[in-house]
Amino acid sequence: MADSSTLTPPEAQGGVHMMDASRKPDSARTAVAAGRVYLGEEAFRRVRNHDIEKGDVLTTAQIAGIMGAKQTDKLIPLCHDVTINGVEVDFTFDAEEQAIDIRAFAKTFGVTGVEMEALTAVSIAALTIYDMCKSVTKDIQIGDVHLRAKTGGQSGNWKSESESVS
Repeated sequence: MADSSTLTPPEAQGGVHMMDASRKPDSARTAVAAGRVYLGEEAFRRVRNHDIEKGDVLTTAQIAGIMGAKQTDKLIPLCHDVTINGVEVDFTFDAEEQAIDIRAFAKTFGVTGVEMEALTAVSIAALTIYDMCKSVTKDIQIGDVHLRAKTGGQSGNWKSESESVS
């Protein structure tokens, strides 16, 4: 372990700062993010059959994802407070992989985008699924959280090359 007297203080490394978005023009902006929760056979079956003790897993995860998107600037230190005009969180069962795919869509009209909000929605929804299913198994994996597409802003539209966006 390094001696704390030899560590370089953050200000000497350049520090951190929130980007100034005040000169950017308002525009319509959207983002789509995705992720996956691998549940295993029993938990997957029980979620699908609405047989989890805590209740309706996907409705709870949907609400949690939406709430998470709205709290992104409180969770990620340098994110701007974005007025979110809409958030959608939906799920698809993958029986072969015994997984649940999560998709989040966020939109705003403002000076900064909603990529982090969409990614946060997916992450919080995934963690909620884990929380609700952990009494069945702890062997649950969360993965593949990524941005699929974004529109608007100075950098324009972007779409992941690895998949088609629905």
